[in-house]
Amino acid sequence: MLRRLALITGAAMMLALTGCSTTVALTPADDANNPACAEVTVRLPQSVAGQDRRWTDAQATGAYGTDGKTSVILTCGVAVPGPTADLQCVTLEGIDWLVDESDAPRMRMTTYGRNPAVQVFVDTEVVSANDVLTSSGIVSGVRMIEADSACSTPDELPE
Repeated sequence: MLRRLALITGAAMMLALTGCSTTVALTPADDANNPACAEVTVRLPQSVAGQDRRWTDAQATGAYGTDGKTSVILTCGVAVPGPTADLQCVTLEGIDWLVDESDAPRMRMTTYGRNPAVQVFVDTEVVSANDVLTSSGIVSGVRMIEADSACSTPDELPE
């Protein structure tokens, strides 16, 4: 009887704990198994630009948000982009990013000149992309991937 009560109590506690934090469902990138991606993800901070870290269900990913909503998603191991004139290239804290604003207010930034590439989606209605990419723990992990090329004419990231 006591054992059964302990099992029921334990199960109820597990349900209560999992009910408070939802896991963000993501798909791992093709090169998520790259050891450099492990270097990136182990250095992800507990919060970025006032957004708390959330659990994800895919390797080499990270997510941040508040109140059960995700405002920042990081994926390591995405396709390495080549040179392009179609996207703005910015340099922030020594890291070059290709900026895609085609899905505004969500902004997609992909590292340029690093293999594997890291991609960060930011909901700019909730948080500034500048705040996410500068002075945050995200850059410390991305710096672990050595740069082999750079933007030819980097710009400043729009607010």
